[in-house]
Amino acid sequence: MPSHIHSTSRIYNIASIPGDGIGVDITEAAVQVLTTLSNTLGGFEFEFKTFDWSSKKYLERGWYMEDDGLEQLKKYDAIYFGAVGWPDVPDHISLWSLILPIRKALNQYVNVRPTRILEGTKSPLAAVQASPSDLNWVIVRENSEGEYSGQGGTSHEHSEHAIATEVSIFTQVGIERIMRFAFETAKSRPRKKLTMVTKSNAQRHGMVLWDKIFYKVAKEYPDIEIDKMLVDAMTVRMVYNPKSLDTIVATNLHADILSDLAAALSGSIGIAPSSNLDPTRKNPSMFEPIHGSAPDIAGKGIANPVGAFWSAAEMVRWLGQEKAADGLMKAIENVTAAGVKTRDLGGDKNTVEVTLAVCAEIEKLFKQ
Repeated sequence: MPSHIHSTSRIYNIASIPGDGIGVDITEAAVQVLTTLSNTLGGFEFEFKTFDWSSKKYLERGWYMEDDGLEQLKKYDAIYFGAVGWPDVPDHISLWSLILPIRKALNQYVNVRPTRILEGTKSPLAAVQASPSDLNWVIVRENSEGEYSGQGGTSHEHSEHAIATEVSIFTQVGIERIMRFAFETAKSRPRKKLTMVTKSNAQRHGMVLWDKIFYKVAKEYPDIEIDKMLVDAMTVRMVYNPKSLDTIVATNLHADILSDLAAALSGSIGIAPSSNLDPTRKNPSMFEPIHGSAPDIAGKGIANPVGAFWSAAEMVRWLGQEKAADGLMKAIENVTAAGVKTRDLGGDKNTVEVTLAVCAEIEKLFKQ
C-alpha cells in the first residue's frame, strides 16, 4: 500500500458477507478491485470484515447469523453482499434468515437497480434497439412491503386441506417514501421521466392505494413526465420499446421480476447491480449483484464479476467518492469494450482474468 495513504486517508469499514456459491468468488474479486481502486487513487481506503454467514455454516450449526448479527452490522459504513442460497437449504429459510432481516432491520426500504448496455456487450434487443443508449434505466424497487412483508401463515399444513395466505402490505408511509425517492431519482436524470408500474386492475386495494399516492406525490413534481403501466404490459414495453423508458418505480415483487428481465435485456444477469439503501443514512446500506449463488457454476471460477464490480461502484458512490465510482465504471467498460468478458457475455475469460484486467485498467486510468 502506498505510504501516502496512511496519514490522510478516510477509512471506510465494510462488512463483507460472501454467502454461498459464486457469491464467494465475486466478493473476493470485488474486494480485490476496491482495494486496487483505493490504493491507486489515494485519499481513502477500505477495511473489510468478513462474516461467514453461509448455508454451509447454517447446516453445521443451525443458524446463519448470530443473535446480535444485525447489531454488529450497524457499526459499519456499508455492507457488501455476495449471494445466498444452496440446494441443501430451502430458499425461504436462507432468504428469511439472512438478507431479508438485514433489509428490514436496517431500514433499507429502497432497492435501486440501474440497467444499461455496457460497451462491448450485446443486447438480445438488437432488432428493436437503435443504440445502447436506448436501454438506460433505473428501476426503483420498494424494498420493505408488498408480498415480501412476511405477513400470512399456513394452517392445516399436515393435512390434505392445507391453507396458505400471503398478505401483501401497502402503507401510506411506505408508498409515499418510495415514490418521493423515485421522483427525486427521475429529477436527477436528464430525461426527467418516471414510469409507475401497477396491477390495480386486479389488485383492488393495496395497488389502488399505490396508484393514488403516486398521483398525489406527482403534483409536487410538475417538471417530471409521468406514465403508468400494468406490470404485464410493462414486460412487453421493455422488450419492444426500451427507449420509451427511463426511471421506473414498482413494488417489491414486481420490481424483483422486472429487474431480472431488464438485466437479461442488457446482455446478462451477471452484470446487473443493486443497492439496498436507507436514505436516512442512520443505518448502513447494502450492495449486491442481483444474480444468485448459481450452484451449477460455483467453484469453477467462471462467474461474471461485472455485476459485483458495478455494485461496488454504487457503494463507493454512496460513500461519497464520486470520482472513484466514475473511474471504476470507466475501467469496467474499458475492459468489456476490449473484449475481456466471461462466457455469459460471449467471451472466453474467467473470473480472475476479468478481475485482473479491471485492476490493471484502474491503475492505467488513475496513474497519470
